[in-house]
Amino acid sequence: MAEEEDPEGPIIPSLYKPPALLPIAQLKEQLLYTIETYPVTIVVGETGSGKTTQIPKFLLEAGWCNTGQQIAITQPRRIACTSVAVRVAEEVGTSVGQKVGYSIRFEDVTSAATQVKFVTDGLLLREMLVDPLLSRYAVIMVDEAHERSLSSDILLSLLKKVLRKREDLRVVVSSATLEAERFLDFLSPDQGEMIHGKSKKDFGYIIGIEGRTYPVEIQYLQEPTNNYIEAAVEAVVKIHEHEPEGDILVFLTGREEIDDAIDMLGDRIAEMSSSQRKLIPLPLYAGLPTENQNMIFTKPPPGTRRVIFSTNIAEASLTIDGIVFVIDSGYVKLRSYNASLGIETLSIVPVSKASATQRAGRAGRTRPGKCFRLYTERAHQELQEATFPELARANLAPVLLQLLNLGITNLIRFDYLSPPPSSLVTRALDLLYSLDALDPYGRLTKPLGTRMAELPLEPQLARALLKATDPEFSCLSEMLSIAAMMTLQGHAFVSHDGGKKQLDAARRRFAVAEGDHLMLYNVYGAFVQAGLGNTAWCREHCLNHKNLVKAVSVRKQLAAHLDRFGIRENVLAAAGEGVLRVGGRPLAERVRRCLATGFFAHAARMKGDGSFTTVDGKTTLWAHPSSVFFNRKADWVVYSEIMEMKGKIYIRDLSAVDMDWLTEYAPEYYKIKNGRR
Repeated sequence: MAEEEDPEGPIIPSLYKPPALLPIAQLKEQLLYTIETYPVTIVVGETGSGKTTQIPKFLLEAGWCNTGQQIAITQPRRIACTSVAVRVAEEVGTSVGQKVGYSIRFEDVTSAATQVKFVTDGLLLREMLVDPLLSRYAVIMVDEAHERSLSSDILLSLLKKVLRKREDLRVVVSSATLEAERFLDFLSPDQGEMIHGKSKKDFGYIIGIEGRTYPVEIQYLQEPTNNYIEAAVEAVVKIHEHEPEGDILVFLTGREEIDDAIDMLGDRIAEMSSSQRKLIPLPLYAGLPTENQNMIFTKPPPGTRRVIFSTNIAEASLTIDGIVFVIDSGYVKLRSYNASLGIETLSIVPVSKASATQRAGRAGRTRPGKCFRLYTERAHQELQEATFPELARANLAPVLLQLLNLGITNLIRFDYLSPPPSSLVTRALDLLYSLDALDPYGRLTKPLGTRMAELPLEPQLARALLKATDPEFSCLSEMLSIAAMMTLQGHAFVSHDGGKKQLDAARRRFAVAEGDHLMLYNVYGAFVQAGLGNTAWCREHCLNHKNLVKAVSVRKQLAAHLDRFGIRENVLAAAGEGVLRVGGRPLAERVRRCLATGFFAHAARMKGDGSFTTVDGKTTLWAHPSSVFFNRKADWVVYSEIMEMKGKIYIRDLSAVDMDWLTEYAPEYYKIKNGRR
């Protein structure tokens, strides 16, 4: 799957082809006939062919919403959801949230007038809790299905069931060539089976859209490089010096690499002569502030070349005009779950051949282009054909919780597009059982399990939030603020002028010895006190104003969820006048104990050298540089996030805990043998 960073706001593409010139335009009648005739239509077309923006418009014009139903288009990434909705609304001549809207976690920009709705596939799964047959939709389009994200795979499995119940539903799946036959075969009836009077051959159809692309010349390295970031910057400089005009798109794996590359290129630009300096480096990743996002889609001044350093967002979700040269590092950051350790990491791994082809194709949109692969031709031949489905490498606990809440009890025999390894299913069920979400028979506990499934949070955080109401913790108000801050994909602190010292000083201002979660609580409280519109205060304290405003909104939504369960926040506590001691325990201790009830599986012990080790002692972990514990001692901690970077495994959002709390709150998980864990 794509990297799990997410946007702070919509990207507004100001440059795009008139719809009539897009390759899909000539297939309008054929598409509408196929969707009318067959329950399932698979659309095969390259990014940039217009399928995401034009198919919803074709369906709208053809009257698919005349009965009061909607058209849903799912996206694997929030950044695509918001940007495409803005674009389609503009083409339809409406403002976003009216006829065309979008809905992502904690942000619903729709209204009673909305007919075309862009949603993340995970959000559509949540809608099924309320409306299992998705009866409000006439057509559901699953976009970028070939990326095989966890939510889109599960969504396809559930749509297969819905298609057997609803004769009127139409499902459109957009995919790269590799997976098209597989999707059609999966969604169609078995040989000899009939559904609504239709056999396998009458149930679905594949339509191919010829992308109007230009040839792309591919160049490889003769010898492997041991630093692809330096090699990328070197390639940018060579292109700028020796190639004709045209913008450059560089694929790297994440924000840290992009920042490093922009710094390196900045040094090189400073060394250039004034006539050569017309080179503008721009970052593109999902946590980017809106004003920076908009620069990607703004035409540069004449004679100026843009260099866009991007994560794999630009591989499939977004089309950027003006790109003639692509530099492909050959790597991507993927989420993977180690079932034996019970930890999920973001790891940098080689791309698949399918991804490499997608990346190269970005160079041939407007005229013949070039793609420089920063690896050898032999290395390319050894790449996997396609990206491994996320279902086979992810922590399945959140999605299994959802399926159980939908009434699907036999998780082993569920009809998966690609069955996950049994070790991942077992590990996820073990975790849910230890979180008290499941009973010994594998059924959801009531009310805790069902409430955890209904909260739009990771299971560990959902449990900690729900446990905050227990009399021994009494910290619901504090946990609501912490949970809201933890949902932010872009982080709370931001360097407005690139100064690391200033950023570190700002963090220290809010830091507390007990850890990062209470630091986030301090940041939230101080922001609310300073005033929600106080951007100057945020700038002075190196805080991301847009993210903090979002945290206030998320907190309100979480409080509303709890309210529906009959759990109400104490009014005095909400105003920051909560009881500071309960049963002799100060507030900070109660919050940390409460966090331990959810994150006990993410425990680590500090070693003498300042690193940490997992409970079994087999894996070394390091506090992320943004953590309070980067240069501070603790014995045991729990953490919320783990990532692999430059060969080290870092943990983020840490809080100090006592070892005894872990065994007290998760006795099943930490069985003690002979006094040792």
